[in-house]
Amino acid sequence: MIMIDCNAFLGGIKTLPPEKLVFRPAVYGLILEDGRLLLGYISTTGKYCLPGGGVELGEPLEAALRREIKEETGLEVTAAQYLGFKEEFFYYDPLDEGFHSFLFFYRCHTHSLDLIPDDQIDDAVVASLHWVPLASLHPDQFQCHGDLILKLLKLLP
Repeated sequence: MIMIDCNAFLGGIKTLPPEKLVFRPAVYGLILEDGRLLLGYISTTGKYCLPGGGVELGEPLEAALRREIKEETGLEVTAAQYLGFKEEFFYYDPLDEGFHSFLFFYRCHTHSLDLIPDDQIDDAVVASLHWVPLASLHPDQFQCHGDLILKLLKLLP
């Protein structure tokens, strides 16, 4: 029987059979301002994540990106530049659910930088939003994909 190793949200590896995985394409935005990156803070793990999330069935990627960024930050994306893609198998411990995900990363430009209050963030895990200086970022500060995110940032002009 084929088993898939999934990166667990709370750490470690969870091994699941393929039929237990849910397919989940997702989009994430890199929003920069004055040498800082907008990140969500996950209070349960003490790590950062990019704003973004799942693509709904029939929803174009950029439409999903605009929707997710608006829901999680209050910002309206005016332009998006595709940066990269990553395939991932992950296990979300709080829901006891495994995912086979295609992650699409974009550089986003927005109308304004007026963030919604933390208590209005439409995300199950993000507790607050922070502008984090690029110079202070390290891969281990991210919930996942820290190395890839920092690599993508270095490719930007």
